[in-house]
Amino acid sequence: MKISYNWLKNYVKTSHSPQKLSEILTDTGLEVEGLNKIEAVKGGLANVVVGKVTKCVPHTNADTLNITSVDVGEEEELQIVCGAPNVATGQKVIVAKVGAILYPTPEEPFKIKKAKIRGEASFGMICAEDELGLGVSHDGIMVLPETAQVGQAASEFFNLKDDFQIEIGLTPNRSDALGHLGVARDVVAYNKVHKVEKSSLLMPDLSSYEVVESGEKVKIQVKTPNDCSRYMGCVISNLSVQASPDWLKNYLLAIGLTPINNIVDVTNFVMHELGTPLHAFDLSQVGENIVVKHAEDGELFTTLDGVERKMTSKDMMITNGKKNLGIAGVFGGANSGVSEDTTSIFLEAAHFNPVSIRKTAKRHGLNTDASFRYERGVDICMIEFAMKRAATLIAKLGEGNITHEPIPYYPKRVEPTEVMFSYKRCNQLIGNDIDVDKVGEILNALDIQIMHNNGDQVKLKIPTYRVDVTREADVIEEVLRIYGFNNIELPKKWNISLSDQNLRSEEKRQNTVADLLVAQGYFEMMNNSLSSSNLIDDFGGEAFTNNHSVKMLNPLSSDLDVMRQSLIFQGLTTVVHNNNRQNADLGLFEFGKIYQRFENDYIENKRLSIFLTGAKEPEQWNANQEKVSFFTLKGIVTAILDRLGLDGIASMKALKKSILEDGMQLFVQKHKIGEIGWTSSKLNKSLGLKQRVYIADLDWDMIISLGNRNKIQFKPLPKTFAMRRDFSLLMDQSVSFQEVEEIARKTERKLLKEINLFDVYEGDKLPDGKKSYAVSFYFQDDEKTLKDAQIDKVMEKIRVQLEKQLSTELRK
Repeated sequence: MKISYNWLKNYVKTSHSPQKLSEILTDTGLEVEGLNKIEAVKGGLANVVVGKVTKCVPHTNADTLNITSVDVGEEEELQIVCGAPNVATGQKVIVAKVGAILYPTPEEPFKIKKAKIRGEASFGMICAEDELGLGVSHDGIMVLPETAQVGQAASEFFNLKDDFQIEIGLTPNRSDALGHLGVARDVVAYNKVHKVEKSSLLMPDLSSYEVVESGEKVKIQVKTPNDCSRYMGCVISNLSVQASPDWLKNYLLAIGLTPINNIVDVTNFVMHELGTPLHAFDLSQVGENIVVKHAEDGELFTTLDGVERKMTSKDMMITNGKKNLGIAGVFGGANSGVSEDTTSIFLEAAHFNPVSIRKTAKRHGLNTDASFRYERGVDICMIEFAMKRAATLIAKLGEGNITHEPIPYYPKRVEPTEVMFSYKRCNQLIGNDIDVDKVGEILNALDIQIMHNNGDQVKLKIPTYRVDVTREADVIEEVLRIYGFNNIELPKKWNISLSDQNLRSEEKRQNTVADLLVAQGYFEMMNNSLSSSNLIDDFGGEAFTNNHSVKMLNPLSSDLDVMRQSLIFQGLTTVVHNNNRQNADLGLFEFGKIYQRFENDYIENKRLSIFLTGAKEPEQWNANQEKVSFFTLKGIVTAILDRLGLDGIASMKALKKSILEDGMQLFVQKHKIGEIGWTSSKLNKSLGLKQRVYIADLDWDMIISLGNRNKIQFKPLPKTFAMRRDFSLLMDQSVSFQEVEEIARKTERKLLKEINLFDVYEGDKLPDGKKSYAVSFYFQDDEKTLKDAQIDKVMEKIRVQLEKQLSTELRK
């Protein structure tokens, strides 16, 4: 939500600087996310001046070009080649001199340079309206009145003033602040309560509103009373569609809107002034009837953007009884809007059902200023005022007349909400003792009327523009935000209730693992629980399908339409986000829930995901930079299981039905606790990953259910030395080190203390389908020194079992 500082001061006279005003708005709950000094036109039209065409002759080498001489108030006139059809001798024009930078669109500036066009030198450009960023017209150059002063800066001629754009991160409940008037209300309330300065709300002037009745009549019929609770329209005739005056253009430009014409600009101005959307229809397209009804299933309608859309019976339409004119509260039609030929309009102001508008807008992928406001709730009692305000301005700027008194449809009048309020309860929730008189002062400043005062309990009447204030707690929040969150002192004593022992135990284990990962250089992240069904369709494979997705009934977007079935996709998105910001070496982890649906059952499962990519250590001059690998990840997972006392009973199997390209499944006894592996090239390419990401996806709920088996044991250090033996084994490529280790430990349970794989070889010196493992074995007896003959017997037993079970051979 963007607010103009200069515009805002029309409704509250204030001496607050833009910076101070931003602090006040943030303190009252309208958090200011940005404060930008802006120019009415980007670049401020620097090096652009008023000039006079003293000579204009056709170009000898081009039929559509003219060679002009232009006086810009300097010693020498400028020769400029101009292609505008309306350029002529004696005109006062706007000239961009060499070096000027113009912004026809904010993102695409261009610099005026000395040029040679068809053999003739050109030292500048005579500008059209759109080239200056002052409008959209490109029919020809701007021709100024004779009173314009040659050499005058264009910024001075157009009366361009600096302004400040205040960007407010508006929460969905604050629909009352969707216009400058609503923001001004909060400033006035703050000033009154905190005695900062004397101020009052200044409403727009309607004293010049006048209806000149004529024969033009329009009948209104509403066939959707549940979705349209109020509708008004009036006719404005004898209009001249033209460019808006500078003051109106500057206000719209200050909040990022492009001026179009005096009719459309007024509807946008009033919408951003009062927060009430309006729409102007060409009366020649309306005829004598306005009918609000639902569309027919499958009928086609072309909107203002030229897109043909297929409507449904749930979409509400504005029609003339025969053809559709616009999608109610969302978007106008391509052929019913105001054009240069329009002479009379039907001006619409209405109150539509927020749910209906939101669903229609989402259904058709439309997000307009009007739908944004209707979705959040428009003040139904402001409809008539907004219509009269807009009609007065249109009649004035379009040199026309209001020829039809506003036609009302308002079958059930909406009354202000009544709420019971307790001063005692207010102080309890706020956590501070606020004087009763102070609370009353705040309520009055917020236009909340105290109807009946019965001691502690009072009845309040809430203004209709606060559609979100319906409960006592809402009123208390209003009191607090004006009183000031910063004025509530923090208590010196905190009372904290501890949860039950089982919950604390689970949290303690999670914190233990989190601390372990952080100590190893990993960063914890937290991602959105919503995901895209497209990711499941594209990469779910056999592991996940959208048949088990928990779908959102009213998704915010197609990227957030289902609850996540895995932590992997959002985690990889975080990796991509970091990679794109030159952070390629990452260790990340996340504890979070996944959600699945099986027939009528919904399942939540807490997971721990770990992501590892890039270099193993920071770049150093005295060490080679090594990349992380599958074994780096396996090491950290093993450390986690060891910390929980599960490593000794954990095992691995080949990966099956996974979104990972390759890796291993992890088991504790017969319980699967997760899998580790790496991303596929297809997934990397789709997400924009430039390097392999190693991922551990662990079932945290299952791990917790297995209990904490980490028992601390103390024993004296051994008095004997360990003995090492090595095997160089030739085996099939399908054999894993895990299998070698399991067989060795089963063969010798007492003396074998450690097994390590210290070399792997695969190459052309080996038979096809074979690989070589170099494995070390460490033996030790805590009570006596082992002898070579004893160890040799054990090694021979291990060799025999490896040969028997895995068909391994000793390499010579």
